Amino acid sequence: MTSLFEYAPAPESRSIVDIRPSYGLFVDGEFVDGTGTPLKTVNPATEEVLSEVATGSEEDVDRAVRAARRAFVKTWGPMRPADRGKYLFRIARLLQERAREFAVLETLDNGKPIRESRDVDVPLAAAHFFYHAGWADKLEHAGLGPAPCPLGVAGQVIPWNFPLLMLAWKVAPALATGNTVVLKPAETTPLTALLFAEICQQADLPPGVVNIVTGAGETGRAVISHPDVDKVAFTGSTEVGRSIARAVAGTEKRLTLELGGKAANIVFDDAPIDQAVEGIVRGIFFNQGHVCCAGSRLLVQESVHDEVVASLQRRIGTLRVGDPMDKNTDLGAINSAEQLARIRELTAFGETEGATCWQPDGDLPDRGFWFKPTVFTDVSPAHRIARDEVFGPVLSVMTFRTPDEAVAKANNTTYGLSAGIWSEKGSRILKVTDQLRAGVVWANTFNEFDPTSPFGGYKQSGYGREGGRQGLAAYLRSDS
Repeated sequence: MTSLFEYAPAPESRSIVDIRPSYGLFVDGEFVDGTGTPLKTVNPATEEVLSEVATGSEEDVDRAVRAARRAFVKTWGPMRPADRGKYLFRIARLLQERAREFAVLETLDNGKPIRESRDVDVPLAAAHFFYHAGWADKLEHAGLGPAPCPLGVAGQVIPWNFPLLMLAWKVAPALATGNTVVLKPAETTPLTALLFAEICQQADLPPGVVNIVTGAGETGRAVISHPDVDKVAFTGSTEVGRSIARAVAGTEKRLTLELGGKAANIVFDDAPIDQAVEGIVRGIFFNQGHVCCAGSRLLVQESVHDEVVASLQRRIGTLRVGDPMDKNTDLGAINSAEQLARIRELTAFGETEGATCWQPDGDLPDRGFWFKPTVFTDVSPAHRIARDEVFGPVLSVMTFRTPDEAVAKANNTTYGLSAGIWSEKGSRILKVTDQLRAGVVWANTFNEFDPTSPFGGYKQSGYGREGGRQGLAAYLRSDS
């Protein structure tokens, strides 16, 4: 599609952030050397090596857990809840003050557009700390049982799609409820977590309250399986979630899992089409589709299918794919070569199985990891692209005739994380929502998040909730 006007480049400056040549682990309030083989973290848009990051061994993890236990017993646990809240408020304010620095670093390390890092990820991360800071001295009034008490040491493993935001989702409720933390960020996106360690120092957070141990899968397994970890929280793939559930089974560890998804975005014939198309685009192409609750299955009522698909293709033709540091960019880079290979593999299955693939015209950058926004039509519920989580900018379109058929097709998945409904009839929205087996259902919008609202799934999308009053429960026990 020909643009009505040309965009001039509007690049964000890299000079706002100072990336160190190498980083250690953050243990007991200090940066220390790791004993594992260091990893290189790269900019997925250019394949440029950004820094060398330490890898935590079992010995390093043990050191971090011991520091967290010591802080829990001597400092953080006995501290007045109101004082704990003050630290969280301080962290939230520092995140706001250094928001531009965090946004630039997130985009460089992750590949997402700077506009999303700046306007979504960083503000929401700060909002989670503000929200949970307010709960710190009000837990007895949260309706979570009498005399709620912290569990102890929380071992947390987060993914690469929202590195800073997932850190906030995990760390903020753990600290607000009086627990201490050992966090393992994703191996491809560790830099904002390490910058957050500097925030902890700047806030004068007591040593050992937050510990950050970088590394790959072995480091994460060491955190989860450590015998002195009381609570495990994981966000990531369903496959890894299953292995964690097996590892924790039979122990006294509490566990929450936020895993994959294959969300249905349902468009009825009375939906406002232009508004729905914007929601569809946001639902699947936000963060390059690297979203576990992405609306990757589009269910359109048969009578408006052609109109919706034509309007959707016109809108996709206006999306700008390219330099994530450009403020005009809509889709950035795929996070890694490994993820790009998986997206290509699954889209190849889509064409082999008979679905029709459509992509907009235009060239992709020569260097980096890139994939065009993609729409599959003529999709059957049996196709792999309709069943498997692609975790990329790939949309599968199917049709339905009746609301009952829409519900049946939406629930025909092993996942149950989220869904969307587009209709002008409030009664229809409420009735269909009640029938959907999904943890979050959006009505006439998609991918809207708020720290006051619980988030989580059913079936193979995991269990437990994060955010809201319900998210506090996972980090508390009752002594009575």
